[in-house]
Amino acid sequence: MIRRIIQINEEKCNGCGACASACHEGAIGMVNGKARLLRDDYCDGLGDCLPACPTGAITFVEREAAAYDEKAVQENMKKKEQTDAHNAVQHTGCPGSRMHRFDRADSNTQPPVNATASQLGQWPCQIKLVPVNAPYFDDAKLLIAADCTAFAYANFHQEFMKGKITLIGCPKLDSIDYSEKLTQIIKNNDIQSVTVVRMEVPCCGGLEAAAKTALQNSGKFIPWQVVTVSIDGNILE
Repeated sequence: MIRRIIQINEEKCNGCGACASACHEGAIGMVNGKARLLRDDYCDGLGDCLPACPTGAITFVEREAAAYDEKAVQENMKKKEQTDAHNAVQHTGCPGSRMHRFDRADSNTQPPVNATASQLGQWPCQIKLVPVNAPYFDDAKLLIAADCTAFAYANFHQEFMKGKITLIGCPKLDSIDYSEKLTQIIKNNDIQSVTVVRMEVPCCGGLEAAAKTALQNSGKFIPWQVVTVSIDGNILE
């Protein structure tokens, strides 16, 4: 039958594995470091994987394909859940983008004397790499920060990152529109608040604008604030 189904451009794929994590049917897998549609009958054609792809490697096509088989998908996901229960969460994509959650409150690891403990709550933290539907977004306070802010402001971890899920990016260096992915994150998860921390330089306005657009497009009313850091490391009023 002719139907709508996803198509993956392997040349654009960076192997992050975000699409495989976002696909609820298990239709996408990582093969030799690249995302691949494993079975046509596992793909429902709804495209939950599209917003998760940071490189735009996934598109829709109309072609001859086996019909979506919900029963086969359920059986496959049941097997996967059983395997994951024994072997923990499996990640076959880029090792650098494997998802982690850090429980800082219960950590027994103590920092060296006179050192400050990291407050990073999850990995990855780059906006381009983070999955859209990661479990750590549930009931999260979201920090959206320009990547220079943590270097400019000395007490960044304690004042801004503590107790939050941190997403970082640079609108000048990343040639993507952050607002689309941020919209999906805010819209599809139970986000409690949003804090944007940017530098005073004009190009950082792109990060603030993307966050505002995402909040508006999400259709939710969420408490939010913007904090601006000067290039010499001070908070600007």
